[in-house]
Amino acid sequence: MKKPSVEPILPPPAEKPRYVNRMFARIAHSYDLMNRLMSAGQDQRWRRKLVELCDLPPRGRLLDVGTGTGDIAYTALARMPGIQAVGTDFTYEMMAVGQAKAHGRSLPFVQADTLALPFPDNTFDAVVSGFLLRNVVDRVGALREQARVTRPGGRVVCLETTPPSHTILGPLFQFYFFKVVPVIGGLVSGDRDAYAYLPHSTLEFPEPSVLAHLMEKAGLRHVFYEELMFGTVAIHVGTK
Repeated sequence: MKKPSVEPILPPPAEKPRYVNRMFARIAHSYDLMNRLMSAGQDQRWRRKLVELCDLPPRGRLLDVGTGTGDIAYTALARMPGIQAVGTDFTYEMMAVGQAKAHGRSLPFVQADTLALPFPDNTFDAVVSGFLLRNVVDRVGALREQARVTRPGGRVVCLETTPPSHTILGPLFQFYFFKVVPVIGGLVSGDRDAYAYLPHSTLEFPEPSVLAHLMEKAGLRHVFYEELMFGTVAIHVGTK
């Protein structure tokens, strides 16, 4: 299948942070629902697996970077009630939706730049992100910053979709991701452009083996990854 053009969708690097911030602000109200629909509910299983790979101690501390509406952090709190979790994001509207989901659970939300996290060195037992790195211009810088606030021996864990060409079901996945998802996204969120950007953001994203190398370049060790859903999604783990 012909590779989709990225020019009409992806902003230039200098404009990407503002573009992404505004885009997520527009779709915050429908973001969780679209995640369920796009993944046929599998995104919840991926987050549970991610939390498991954090290998948190019983009263550990977790940082969810690019937390959005807090799904990963809330999953961790549900599975390990004794831990402490914090979520950071630079889109206020996403965090506002997340705060409305608290239902008595303690999850502080902090507005922050992924490349300059407002925490001291060696603060958290695990630092996680879900579908964040594809939206970041400086991926090694983001990973290095996550490693900085992780305690020695702690883990940095990231969940990402893989480039469409990487999957064994590449042509089918590309058709669904680039043709079907924007239509569904337009109907559910009223913002078809946002759900055209999200698939296109995977085109230039590194394959799992390359992302593993970037994590090593950021100073992490013992890096490994697990591919899920026929190789369309990968969870990477590195140790500080």
